[in-house]
Amino acid sequence: MTNQNTIKLINDQLSKINDKGKKNRTGRFVMSALSSIPWVGGVIAASSALHGEKEQGKVNSLQKMWLEEHQKKIEELAMVIYEITEKLNSCGADIDERLESEDYQDLVKKGFKEWDNAETQEKKEYIQMLLTNAAATSITTDDLIRLFIDWIRTYHETHFLVIKEIYKHKGITRGQIWKNLNPTIPREDSVEADLYKLLIRDLSMGGIIRQHRETDYFGNFVAKQTRRPKSGTLKSAFDNEEQYELTELGSQFVHYTMEDVVRRIGNE
Repeated sequence: MTNQNTIKLINDQLSKINDKGKKNRTGRFVMSALSSIPWVGGVIAASSALHGEKEQGKVNSLQKMWLEEHQKKIEELAMVIYEITEKLNSCGADIDERLESEDYQDLVKKGFKEWDNAETQEKKEYIQMLLTNAAATSITTDDLIRLFIDWIRTYHETHFLVIKEIYKHKGITRGQIWKNLNPTIPREDSVEADLYKLLIRDLSMGGIIRQHRETDYFGNFVAKQTRRPKSGTLKSAFDNEEQYELTELGSQFVHYTMEDVVRRIGNE
């Protein structure tokens, strides 16, 4: 697919929208996304220049290689924009005001900037879902959406694996999480054990996960009863006693980045 065909894909998608207001709002989304990525304009300009050089028989091989690499990226970008706008356009008129707001456009710019810098496809998919859900539902604030974008940039895929296990199995222990992700348990003084404790500590200090706590009628956390150590060794990195759960903030993060909220919203 050439850059011209990629742009044509976006234009065709906009032309299918009959409502003028919705077309303008969708167009604004597209422009916010494209304007947040510095190299997009350069690719379009370089493509035009290369076309002229081809006609004159003067093609810079380095320029051609640069364009071929960025062509893949702009095709991927166009497809993501297309998929988001397709989902949002299926949500009805209830989200039109949200799509038009400056607050949401700022989220789009921040989100696509991080999307472009994401190291993995998984992180790109999280940002895509986050921007879609941030328009389709308003159960949390835009400040939290910005925080979630920062989390996607900051945390590693191994952090997300731990989050997913705790989300799927509330009350799971560190030992159970490890067994679900790895075939064998290493020594306590191993690099693997140190790394695993670091992952748990990162997520706990970041406010995403916590050890399970009982609450009273008013939602206050009940203090745990202290227990006398059963042995002379420290608690294992793969402990099977303490249970873990997502914090409410962590649950919102999963809700916005790892669940298809738009599909559910359409049925409410």
